[in-house]
Amino acid sequence: MASKLKSTKELMVFLGKSMIAFLESMIFIIVPRPRKNVAGEIVLITGSGSGLGRFLALRFARLGSVLVLWDINKEGNEDTCRMVREAGATRVYAYTCDCSQKENIYRVAEQVKKEVGDVSILINNAGIVTGKSFLDCPDELIEKAFDVNFKAHLWTYKSFLPAMIANKHGHLVCISSLAGLTGVNKLADYCASKFAAFGFAESICIETIAQKLKGIKTTIVCPCFIKTGMFEGCSTAHPFLLPVLEPEYVADKIVDAILQEKIYLNLPKRISFLMFLKSILPVKVLVLLAEYMGALNVMDGFVSKNKKN
Repeated sequence: MASKLKSTKELMVFLGKSMIAFLESMIFIIVPRPRKNVAGEIVLITGSGSGLGRFLALRFARLGSVLVLWDINKEGNEDTCRMVREAGATRVYAYTCDCSQKENIYRVAEQVKKEVGDVSILINNAGIVTGKSFLDCPDELIEKAFDVNFKAHLWTYKSFLPAMIANKHGHLVCISSLAGLTGVNKLADYCASKFAAFGFAESICIETIAQKLKGIKTTIVCPCFIKTGMFEGCSTAHPFLLPVLEPEYVADKIVDAILQEKIYLNLPKRISFLMFLKSILPVKVLVLLAEYMGALNVMDGFVSKNKKN
């Protein structure tokens, strides 16, 4: 009897908290969430030498953040560093880092801790894509896709999460993809790595909540394809449903989600509805829907030779 009463009580508490959380979500649909101040926060962005990473750096520069820029492309990263200073950042640190190499990540991370301080906002943005059919994709490129798109997240979390926990303050940002939610033609390795990144980030988010680690926030971003060098030549049969997004727009939305401490950000929002349909529709209908949207042919015009974000 006592165990039944305990179970009933736990269920009622769960339902009550769930209702409060639901009502809170409904309120924030109408009333914008308050935005936090990131001035002085140490923001580390991987893949900052071009594309989305560069636009994110520029946004945080205007917000008064301290920028730590990581990219394997030294010249591109230095260009970003210069642009960020011109945008108003007073403290910017550029590091050449190969995010496909665990030892390199750990080494540069130690430099950052000594020379800059504790990273409080970590944005795992670096990524590469091959754009080949699975059987045509060389083993070394498949392995590199996992090293950069997924494994780098493991090593950066191990490097910077302990200080966030000690300081009871930190924000982990995972740039996943629509390809981390559903399969895409000619992107088998990319999809697998982005699925892994999404699952890892979500698991760590749940782990921090379960362990009552206060002050640790998570934002997981799943955008449709972005007009950067990574997806040159990429097109979609139905842009209204699956658009190729402008990087400036995506950067604005990501920064806004971080400031509002949103856990999930799908771009565009209708991706969430498409994923809901995926979960309830029969497989044959899903195939027909994918063909209609052009999801199975989204990469037909894709040309890439191991391009990076």
